[in-house]
Amino acid sequence: MHSLTESHILLFLLQLFLLLGLARGLGELFRYFKQPSLTAEILTGVILGPTILGRLAPTFYQTFFPLDTIQVNMLETVAWLGVFFLLLVIGLEIDFASAWRQRGDAFRIAVIGVVFPIVFIFLCSLLLPERYLIDAQQRILFSLFIATAMSITSMPVVTRALYDLSISKTELGYLIISALSINDILGWLIFTVIMIIFTSGTLVVSKIMFMLLAALIFIAICLSIGREWTNRVIMKIKSEQMPEPSTSLTFICLLGLFCGAVMQAMGINALFGFLIAGIMAGGAKALSERTRHVIAQMVYAIFVPLFFATIGLKIDFLMNFDWLIVLFITFLSISGKYLGAGLGAMFTRVTREDGLSIAVAHIPGGTMEIVIGMIALQNQLITEKIFVGIVFSAIFSASLVGPWLNYSIRRRKAISVLEYFSRTAIGSELKATTPEMVISELCDLASLQGQMPLADQLMEAVLARENTMGTALENSMAIPHARLSFLKRPLVLFGRSRAGIEWDSPDGKPIHFVFLILTPEEENDVQVQILRAIAKTMAGSTIREQILKANDVDEIWNILQSAFTSHSIVKDFK
Repeated sequence: MHSLTESHILLFLLQLFLLLGLARGLGELFRYFKQPSLTAEILTGVILGPTILGRLAPTFYQTFFPLDTIQVNMLETVAWLGVFFLLLVIGLEIDFASAWRQRGDAFRIAVIGVVFPIVFIFLCSLLLPERYLIDAQQRILFSLFIATAMSITSMPVVTRALYDLSISKTELGYLIISALSINDILGWLIFTVIMIIFTSGTLVVSKIMFMLLAALIFIAICLSIGREWTNRVIMKIKSEQMPEPSTSLTFICLLGLFCGAVMQAMGINALFGFLIAGIMAGGAKALSERTRHVIAQMVYAIFVPLFFATIGLKIDFLMNFDWLIVLFITFLSISGKYLGAGLGAMFTRVTREDGLSIAVAHIPGGTMEIVIGMIALQNQLITEKIFVGIVFSAIFSASLVGPWLNYSIRRRKAISVLEYFSRTAIGSELKATTPEMVISELCDLASLQGQMPLADQLMEAVLARENTMGTALENSMAIPHARLSFLKRPLVLFGRSRAGIEWDSPDGKPIHFVFLILTPEEENDVQVQILRAIAKTMAGSTIREQILKANDVDEIWNILQSAFTSHSIVKDFK
């Protein structure tokens, strides 16, 4: 009988201290150089694991990370909690309702963006030598797994890249996130089928179909009735004035545990259940952006670093590094997803420039690729050499997406916000107290500009876009916008609220600065650049303080005119 002793607890605490401390420290260093923290977290395990510490100081390594069953299981449990909550947070970022409303273009991009790389990578994987397979008789199943794992895109990496480039709230950003949402769901469904076949041992069609049907029914209930019920529960939590965000956080965690347990009982990995629970909670309009932000911060600050750090403790990366398999997996993963999403974009109404950005946004495997690889490794579906190749592919693609996406935005035609903005388009003292009233007030102002339609027509379009995906940003700023078929040229308006307006912003702060952006329907490219230019210009605290203290329209106009001139999009794109 094994029992937990004081020495086990002491060593466990020291292990957590070393792993979390080094992972977070390296993570901040990598973030300073605009690199994903994922790299730092895995590097932590490589440094403290058999790859480096085990070679250079084996006694020290065995002292802090012994192969004692209890000690290993304690750390393994924390790691699993990390990946469970990671999938929960990823689910929160998936707006299923918005993705469904965008199912035309987004669905085409997602389906082709999944099917093409799966077929392409599957055919290429069939050519791998037998030494990379655990069982040569399972080559088809192995190739299917490799193809599926490398076709799923990492939404957290892409979301962060879109945010850093100030385009997350644009129509382009919205389309990318919608397509990735569908991509994740389709990819996990396919992976679930593969794991059912593998764990069944034999290809029993009736058993596979029963398990898959049961899973689909449960998912359908969760994403319809369950999503509405979740929204009502969170609304009840708010109406009863329970402690927030702690109560909502507890409820969402319980939801994840329940869905995970149901999936596991069906014979499907519990991770899929946590993803579905996250999607249910993410679709609840009553769940504030602030609460989502708090949950994500907790998971990414503690649980995720521990999970990825423990990966390096299990595998000797030097011993299992095969440069041929690393190049093979990396090339197939990036090229397959890039070509698939690019091909999907060709069947939509997006411009060539947007098509390039959409294709680039689909390349990172990141966290999802590694998580799926880890599940396959533990189920002995792949070798450690293949897993190491997957890790390097995920890290490289996650590091590549930011610069490449930035290039795809920078190569667009240069514009200046001042071309579409004037002194008469400024409301220095907004009287509104709600987002809807602000939009109404600015639409009234817009209708007074030259050759503009009635305010009601403008407001209908802007509110429809706002209800689809909120446009509040950090730094007390919101950027409502719409694309209008009857508009001749873009128009930018600005309103200031001294009192501040509650707009469900990510940082929980009231909104003082509102830019309304109206563009012709066919000029999505201009909208992306205007939004990006405004976000970058208003990022500095000095200009926000100056605008807040300004006495009248003329003073605000002078401040903004000077700011947009010095932060010209032309200068930014050189």
